[in-house]
Amino acid sequence: MTIKTIKTRFAPSPTGYLHLGNVRTALFNALWSRHWGGQFLLRIEDTDQERSRSEYVAALLEDLRWLGLEWQEGPEVGGPQAPYAQSERAAIYAQYYKLLETTDQAYPCFCTPVELALSRKLQLAAGRPPRYAGTCARLSEAERQARRARGLQPTLRFRVPMAQTVEFTDRVRGPQRFASADIGDFVIRRADDTPQFFFANAVDDALMEVTQVLRGEDHLTNTPRQLLLLQALGLPAPEYGHLALIVGSDGGPLSKREGDLSLRELRAAGYLPEALLNYLARLGHSYERDSWMDPAELAAGFAPERLGRAPARYDAAQLLHWQSEAVRHTHPERLWDWMRLAIHARVPLACQEEFIATVRPNVRFPSDAGFWAERLFGAVLTATPESQAVIFQAGPGFFTHALAAYAEQGAAYQPLVEDLRRRTGLKGKALFMPLRAALTGETHGPELARVLALLSPERIRQRLQACC
Repeated sequence: MTIKTIKTRFAPSPTGYLHLGNVRTALFNALWSRHWGGQFLLRIEDTDQERSRSEYVAALLEDLRWLGLEWQEGPEVGGPQAPYAQSERAAIYAQYYKLLETTDQAYPCFCTPVELALSRKLQLAAGRPPRYAGTCARLSEAERQARRARGLQPTLRFRVPMAQTVEFTDRVRGPQRFASADIGDFVIRRADDTPQFFFANAVDDALMEVTQVLRGEDHLTNTPRQLLLLQALGLPAPEYGHLALIVGSDGGPLSKREGDLSLRELRAAGYLPEALLNYLARLGHSYERDSWMDPAELAAGFAPERLGRAPARYDAAQLLHWQSEAVRHTHPERLWDWMRLAIHARVPLACQEEFIATVRPNVRFPSDAGFWAERLFGAVLTATPESQAVIFQAGPGFFTHALAAYAEQGAAYQPLVEDLRRRTGLKGKALFMPLRAALTGETHGPELARVLALLSPERIRQRLQACC
């Protein structure tokens, strides 16, 4: 294999909206392909007919594009192995079922769910690992026909070869060994004729020429089954790497309260895609530098060797950090579009650029921009209790001097505060804080020099006068 042939994939099941765990899987696969100039494939694994919904398919396509994770092969793009929804590939799977049955590597299984549950219970009671007991593996054709005549709909089981060792090198976890005797014959086609995950997933990866697969560690035990299947079918297998799962701050399963949020919810909350990319790219993966990176830099620095084996711990504070970095690095025009609805047309268009420059360091979400738009341009300014206390302590005389200094110096910050210092004899916090409280109603916020330059002379005089 050369680097030109590298192809990774993301193969979600459309049974819900994308959340941080599967978004990170998509990102790592996309970064790996981009690193080597390969292809990133998207496949929809919608064989769960009861839970798969078309609106979830539409949502995941939209969400991946919003993140900038464009695929070079798959739905709405096309490619040589279309269709890219498993629900449309039944005829393809049928060919491979037939091949396995013809070579006696698969057989119909008529065991009912109740019988299988009882068998598992007995095996566990005897201290043995639960696996299929092979009840239907030795049925004659006459016995199979008799069961069909009774109306029983069989599943199709893969006949696992005995006394084999399945070995492969996991790109994250290193060498892996599994004994085939511990696996047991497994279902590859359900009784309703839909394919089981083990089968469709492996066949599609081979036919679509996927060379590298990064997926969650919960799929690690699926890998020997899929390697056996691909060997039986004479199909190539990709390299597998199994990612550590994301856990909450307590080390337990990630809860919705802590961060198991859908991408839709995070987007609605105002998170920028670049913030999520920078955060998720470091969640279980390390870079040589921990500063802000654009998507090309994230791809250039990505390597499977830098993926950790320990669970990746979700940290809400880190996500907020990268959100702040995203706001700091976003182009002003795009930032304006992002915050526009929250501002409610309070900011005059002529002040757009200066407003963004003024509030950017104090904004994480559009609601923050809306807050400062109201504080700076609202018709009525209601000071916080802390600001009211500062204004009261400064006294009316301070603001009379401030009006005089402003009339003399205008909005030029340094000359204004120097003049006010001479007039009042104050310095430091006692000099700056009353000005901030009077102009913004807050005791913290954007740089005072920028606030003075942004507000109109009339508004500044009005707000200082109100404190006299």
